[in-house]
Amino acid sequence: MDNQEPILRVEGLTIDIPMAKGTLHAVRGIDFSLRRGETLCIVGESGSGKSLTSLAVMGLLGKTLKRSAKTLSFAGIDLMAQSERDMRHLRGDRMAMIFQEPMTSLNPAYTIGDQLIEALTLHRPVSQGEARARAVDLLGKVGITAAESRLSQYPHQLSGGLRQRVMIAMALMCEPELIIADEPTTALDVTIQAQILRLLKDLQREMNMALILVTHDLGVVARIADHVAVMYAGEVVEWGPARAVFDAPNHPYTRGLLSCIPVPGKTRPGDHLGSIPGIVPSLVGKVEGCAFRGRCAEAQEACAGPIPIHDQDGHHHSCVHAQAQTQGREIPA
Repeated sequence: MDNQEPILRVEGLTIDIPMAKGTLHAVRGIDFSLRRGETLCIVGESGSGKSLTSLAVMGLLGKTLKRSAKTLSFAGIDLMAQSERDMRHLRGDRMAMIFQEPMTSLNPAYTIGDQLIEALTLHRPVSQGEARARAVDLLGKVGITAAESRLSQYPHQLSGGLRQRVMIAMALMCEPELIIADEPTTALDVTIQAQILRLLKDLQREMNMALILVTHDLGVVARIADHVAVMYAGEVVEWGPARAVFDAPNHPYTRGLLSCIPVPGKTRPGDHLGSIPGIVPSLVGKVEGCAFRGRCAEAQEACAGPIPIHDQDGHHHSCVHAQAQTQGREIPA
């Protein structure tokens, strides 16, 4: 595939969840794409559909959830047409996922070495010795000292930061072309968070991987994103290059998120941070107009009708307002 062609294309992705009171429209017709070597950050409040979107791409949704899409393709492969067996061949090999809590992702009954070696031997015709050497090499690459001795340890014998590094090493065992990291630093302290993010970015650059980072932390986004997709109530309400989104946030929700972040050197101790009043609306049944209008200070009657999508040199937003009503904001350090 040409390096300029997206390795991942998502058009019109929807996820519906049948419930007793009706259908919950958890993800509603979202579009995005990603090229090799690029980082896309998907941001938004809890419940906005970020994690479900990543699970849909990986084919890991529960059987009761209904996924549909106009286009959902990876490296020219139609993911909607793949059987579960075909998806198992892709997952862990060409596509990999790093979950939020490694302790629930690593098997407590098996050693770190067993799990790393299995990740490679399931997909590649290599010997146990070769897989073991690869595991030691990657553990060292992700910053784990005494890598050889770590192979005989169990997950509970490692700290949270070390377990997350093991998860990253496991995801890299087959040198995937796409990695999806779902809140990979939420359970870690701030110092370890910075190390893990720097590690992911360095490894991505070295291996020319596409990276999707799911997060609610815009400070994290500012440090590593090439593109940003802002999700609210199951929709992407703003999308574009990270610098454009931070410099000129066009959607009121994006501006609300940015106002909640302290700016080093400008926000003084004791200053009040911004907030977004209200809660995310119910997505059960038919959803019309802008889902954010009930929490938006700029709402007007037109917000209850069809919402146009504006495009300014690849910077998209869905709002009745054609452009930002306020000035942009510095990217947080």
